[in-house]
Amino acid sequence: MSWRRSSTACASIRRLTPVADPDDLDPGDDGWPTDWFEEDSESPRELEPPLWEQWAATSATLPQGERLQKVLSTRGFGSRRVCEDLISAGRVTVNGEVAVLGRRVDAEVDQVEVDGVPIGVRAGLKYYLLNKPVGVVTTASDPQGRPTVVDIVPAEPRVYPVGRLDVATEGLLLLTNDGDLAHRLAHPSHGVDKEYLAEVEGNVSGGGLRRLREGVELDDGITAPAKVSQPNPGILRITIHEGRNRQVRRMCEAVGHPVTRLIRVRIGPLRDPQLRPGEWRELDQSEVITLVESVAGAPRRIR
Repeated sequence: MSWRRSSTACASIRRLTPVADPDDLDPGDDGWPTDWFEEDSESPRELEPPLWEQWAATSATLPQGERLQKVLSTRGFGSRRVCEDLISAGRVTVNGEVAVLGRRVDAEVDQVEVDGVPIGVRAGLKYYLLNKPVGVVTTASDPQGRPTVVDIVPAEPRVYPVGRLDVATEGLLLLTNDGDLAHRLAHPSHGVDKEYLAEVEGNVSGGGLRRLREGVELDDGITAPAKVSQPNPGILRITIHEGRNRQVRRMCEAVGHPVTRLIRVRIGPLRDPQLRPGEWRELDQSEVITLVESVAGAPRRIR
């Protein structure tokens, strides 16, 4: 008869196992065969770590950081309850995956989007609205030594203009260090409407207004349809969403009415008639959220 070690043996006790028929063995001093038992050669099973260690190990593999609803609430998307509803509705993604309640995000690593639009969750993001005066260039630095838009706003943290206005054009300009939002605002497939007041030579005829609205042939192609009105003789209100170089000036020149003064008065939902040339202010959270919403949804078809 042969005996085998029980599979349920306690890990801390090493059992002895019968390996031969006792009738074939000589008894020892205690009446038992001296070689009836042999020491189990297998090493004892390791003990499982305590539950708190297991929980700590599991927690280390999960996303770290702040709860997503808190981050969204801080960014101005509403109360935490409202932000929880946004997450539950599947409108929020983290690194391309639909987020769930309880999700945590690392502001320095994770990419958070609401309705497909990236939102900056990093600390220190700034959004400045500047009324650019004539003679200031829309660059971070100028080799000719002319004043730049970056010189007007605070030096730290470093921000950059979204789009550009030529040196002779004045009006609203957004500067930020939120690269994701800046890209969407500036790209023609996601760009928001920009509204201008243009003072032109002469009174534009009905035919000229129609050409401006339907599209004007320029050296880099025909322009997309625009909203154009003439509230007063020689004063045009033009709204476009493209971002071509000196586009409004070239459009007006193409219909025979060169621009003598050009002012940008609106960028998407942003408008501030109280902001004087050379002045700037920081956007509040509600304005930032409105900007995010303005570039949400399906992108425009590029003509």
